[in-house]
Amino acid sequence: MNNSPIGVYDSGLGGLSVWRELRLRLPRESLIYLGDGKNCPYGGRSREEITRFADAAVERLVAAGAKMVVVGCNTATTAAIDYLRAKWSDMPIVGLEPAVKPACLNTTTGRIAVLATAHSLRSEMFLRTATRYAEGVEVLKVVGEEFVEIVEAGEEHTPRAQMAVRRVIEPLLDKGIDHIVLGCTHYPFLRSEIERVIGDREIKVIDSGEAVARRVEWLLERYDIAAAGDHTPTYDYMTYADDAYLAHLRHRAEQIIGK
Repeated sequence: MNNSPIGVYDSGLGGLSVWRELRLRLPRESLIYLGDGKNCPYGGRSREEITRFADAAVERLVAAGAKMVVVGCNTATTAAIDYLRAKWSDMPIVGLEPAVKPACLNTTTGRIAVLATAHSLRSEMFLRTATRYAEGVEVLKVVGEEFVEIVEAGEEHTPRAQMAVRRVIEPLLDKGIDHIVLGCTHYPFLRSEIERVIGDREIKVIDSGEAVARRVEWLLERYDIAAAGDHTPTYDYMTYADDAYLAHLRHRAEQIIGK
């Protein structure tokens, strides 16, 4: 047993979608959430920059006592996960990949769409995954323009969000897709707007949050580092941005749990 916290890291607020799944599935586990904030968004940055940011974040979480780190950012995963696992080889590090596999295995039309950042969509990791599972399936790659910025600003249910989502989703509706994969942890916060545009069409929206929580649970058992059954969890937050961003981060986390 190990009552130390699990660290969750993201470029900003998006990883709270993974943090939420961890809280739901693992209610005895303490969590430390590190939302960079200062350098967000990561989508247009170089691999070297993102790796440097991710390395510093993991180091900070380890210094804070994390027993495991979840890189709750698709872009940071594609850029840095191999480096992080090599450097911190004595600690489980969980990354994120777009849920391409279940979408490809369950499509009936033979065509799916993946929404992600530009960096994720051109990464070797994404291309390997798509090549492995998308035989006979056409994968439409689409950047969620403005999605990260909208979520960071807390504007998911505003005319700005509605317009941005409509610009991205509407062109996909006549392409014969039956799955939309949310390949960035910010994007699930726009799920209701995405589904509003989809309407009654037979298109399923999926993300990898629940799968990551299941993977974390399995690793906790494998390494015998799960919290004790009577442990009272704590939830802490960190950022590289200013105090106002930290307050915003805390507020968003509390809103998520309140819902």
